[in-house]
Amino acid sequence: MKKYVFAAAATLALAASSIAQAGPEAEVLHWWTSGGEAKSVAVLQQEFSANGGTWTDMPVAGGGGDAAMTALRARVLSGNAPTAVQLKGPAIQEWYEEGVLADISKVAEAEGWDKVLPASIAAHMKCEGQWCAAPVNVHRVDWLWANAEILSANGIEMPTSWDEFNAAAEKLQAAGVIPLAHGGQAWQDATVFEVVALGLLGAEDFHKAFVELDPTTLGSDKMVAVFDQMRRMRGYVDSNFPGRDWNLATSMVMNGEAAFQIMGDWAKGEFMAAGKVPGEDFLCASAPGAGFLYNVDSFAMFDVDGADKQDGQALLAKLIVGQNFQKVFNLNKGSIPARVDVAMDEFDSCAHLSASEMTASSEEGSLLPSYAHGMAMRGAQSGAITDVVTAHFNSDMSSAEAVKMLTQAVANSL
Repeated sequence: MKKYVFAAAATLALAASSIAQAGPEAEVLHWWTSGGEAKSVAVLQQEFSANGGTWTDMPVAGGGGDAAMTALRARVLSGNAPTAVQLKGPAIQEWYEEGVLADISKVAEAEGWDKVLPASIAAHMKCEGQWCAAPVNVHRVDWLWANAEILSANGIEMPTSWDEFNAAAEKLQAAGVIPLAHGGQAWQDATVFEVVALGLLGAEDFHKAFVELDPTTLGSDKMVAVFDQMRRMRGYVDSNFPGRDWNLATSMVMNGEAAFQIMGDWAKGEFMAAGKVPGEDFLCASAPGAGFLYNVDSFAMFDVDGADKQDGQALLAKLIVGQNFQKVFNLNKGSIPARVDVAMDEFDSCAHLSASEMTASSEEGSLLPSYAHGMAMRGAQSGAITDVVTAHFNSDMSSAEAVKMLTQAVANSL
């Protein structure tokens, strides 16, 4: 009998020892699945493991994060939330209001995040004054990417106005070249739309339309002009665009199948992962118009039980905003660090342009949150706008009809 008691006690002691030595754990839900993105998230996974953590990867591909949010909703409703989730903008606040986010203020205060993050970026990471998310980077959305060889062969410079873009596109079409690589997915349509909108509306009216949701601006003649330009853009894409993923559109530019792509600087991560050189193989420029549309990737921490998972959250948050990860990750991802004190020496010319124009736009009041990428407004409103944009892009709807539908859709969503 004593033998059995001793054996049982030893088994319990061993189990307790194993639990005590488990260390930080993190199940991480994200949608970074393309080549450049997967390489980037691997940097965080490796650094987490090097610091004694156990990482469980939960990638969910497709839809610019839409599929990941569907998976997250199912997990939360089943009472089994992941440790950390790629979230951004108002979506962070929405999940906080559901009472499912963890407070990571102790880490943020210990690491001095308020001193190294721009106030506008930090504001997205706080929920009623407490830190609930950790920023990874700053992406610029309003980029124009081009195949350098195609432009050179056709005597075309990077356009600085939409009239110049249209002239270049028509010249390319006449030469048998696809002017614009695009994927027919709702979020990609919305990306092109907001870039065109910034260029034609200007920063002030863009803010009124897509941050303030001002009905007068949404229904203005300027907005009609935005949809007019979108109709022209529809004529510059190839017939096989429906359902195409964004990275496949980037590959079209990379491989010389198309001349231009309008996409955030995660596209640069694809070029770089393929060994392409900016200024030689591909060109980058801010899209026509003044301003800077930002998209900040971040990870929100969800309420979880267990010291190992909570330790994992603390370690993960510390590493995400750490100087090393901010540098290495963004060198791979194509974005720029959220921290303002990371040396840019190793970054390419496109990143330097992004950093300098972000600073200038911040000073000029034209640093604006992207609506298409979940930074400017809540899901109901952005979804209403995108539904109209996609309906217009894929039909013969007139611009006037689209603007009328836009104002009604936004009003109904409020």
